[in-house]
Amino acid sequence: MTQRLLSRHRFSWFSTGASSAVATKLVADELDGILYTHIDDQHPDSLRFVKDCEQWFGKRITILQSPLKSVEGAIRKNGRYINGPSGAVCTRTLKRRVRQKWEQENIALFPMEYIWGYDYDEQHRAERVVQSLPEHTHRFPLIERKIGKQEAHEILRASGIRRPTMYELGYHNNNCIGCVKGGKGYWNKIRVDFPDVFKARAELERWANACCINGVFLDELDPEAGLHESPIMDECGLLCELQSLPTATPERKGDNQ
Repeated sequence: MTQRLLSRHRFSWFSTGASSAVATKLVADELDGILYTHIDDQHPDSLRFVKDCEQWFGKRITILQSPLKSVEGAIRKNGRYINGPSGAVCTRTLKRRVRQKWEQENIALFPMEYIWGYDYDEQHRAERVVQSLPEHTHRFPLIERKIGKQEAHEILRASGIRRPTMYELGYHNNNCIGCVKGGKGYWNKIRVDFPDVFKARAELERWANACCINGVFLDELDPEAGLHESPIMDECGLLCELQSLPTATPERKGDNQ
């Protein structure tokens, strides 16, 4: 799973998740930089977590952000599209394009080795990263050490750093509040925990004439629907980007524009 080349510059793509924090800490001394792509829809406590992790890592975290700043900004800018077979417009514009822009501006540093926070139960996702971004090498510190999600949370707790608030509210990952890729159970939890966000997303759906949940507008969602489901989907980040991209081939490598 690990690909190493001593001449490569090493950067961790930090997500403000527990697994990402532990993975970054494990290799912090080897890193040339730590990068975090911020979206205004993140819980405000995420930036507190960034500062705490900077102290833990002993290194500054570089915060990147799209000029569009928010999920609503991305949707209103990009033609009334929210989410579908080609992925979510917010992931494409607020994360993927920001990463690509950073890569273009730092082309002199290539080749690079990227550090990711996938845990031991996410080896299939790590393999997808390697296949889809072959121009870089990739390292997965948690997989190397057979550390799962629960163990990562225990390590973080032992460090004395308070987890991001979204975990304490019962969400499995520290995603944006009101992630457009969420299911019925997730959105009904958002309806209770963040009613203003639920209302704003419902109004945005009507403006766009498009749904976060396939075929169901939020303002028509049964408040009891999906309550047996997990309240949150997988962590938003590079994997969300790759879900809408073909696996690279020798003729065509890397992200599509």
